[in-house]
Amino acid sequence: MARPSEHTSAAITDPAWLRWSLIGAAVALIAVVILLPLAMVIVEAASAGWFAYLDAVTESDTLAAIRLTLLVSVLCVPANLVFGICAAWAITKFRFPGKNLLLTLIDLPFSVSPVVAGLVFVLLFGSQGWFGPWLREHEIKIIFSTPGIVLATMFVTFPFVARELIPLMQQQGADQEEAAASLGAGGWQIFWRVTFPNVRWALLYGVLLCNARAMGEFGAVSVVSGHIRGLTNTLPLQVEILHNEFNSAAAFAVASLLTLVALLTLGLKLWLERRHGEGLAHTPRSH
Repeated sequence: MARPSEHTSAAITDPAWLRWSLIGAAVALIAVVILLPLAMVIVEAASAGWFAYLDAVTESDTLAAIRLTLLVSVLCVPANLVFGICAAWAITKFRFPGKNLLLTLIDLPFSVSPVVAGLVFVLLFGSQGWFGPWLREHEIKIIFSTPGIVLATMFVTFPFVARELIPLMQQQGADQEEAAASLGAGGWQIFWRVTFPNVRWALLYGVLLCNARAMGEFGAVSVVSGHIRGLTNTLPLQVEILHNEFNSAAAFAVASLLTLVALLTLGLKLWLERRHGEGLAHTPRSH
């Protein structure tokens, strides 16, 4: 078996042309797939001028989409925050039947298409769905309204907080919590004074990812929203409608808002990794 130093030496002595070819291919791919589209959004958003940009982002339907997007994020992120903490605590600190099943269910939204998830909610809560007659009888509307959008967004953002906390809490073990319990600390004391300080940066990282996905979700929300202008359109859906109406300047202006959210999230992510990289080094990056 080769020693680690042998692998390092082999990597260092690879031909220069191979190293630079791989680096060049990676840079070119990033430039074409990520940097160029981002630059195009900014350039096209500003192409019509500052006043046209302001008109586009302050138009009544766009403002309604902004309010709905923020509302969905405000409802989904805290719910997933509470669930993520509870699920990570249970999985890493206790043994119980169905633990592996719970882990599988947490990962389920990663493997299911958002469009399929939206269709499932339509089959469950639509007028012809399983619960449709009961909901109609009690005058409760879920599909093509805000509750359906919140449910669909909660599904696609379900794993983010839990999956940031579980690997870190597994690595840390339960020794500190057991020591605190042996000294008479209660459950809340153990969480706030022992567990939370050790995971707070990974928790914040998971919240950032969850919020970014909630604000940018398109597939599941598109299925359950009904595309009602001024009522059930989130920002991604508003971009689609403006683009379909050949109003490219307004579409890019609204898209630039989502781009700014993405860049802000990326900046906060990099800051967290640089300042608290040790606590985040073992969290998953496959989102």
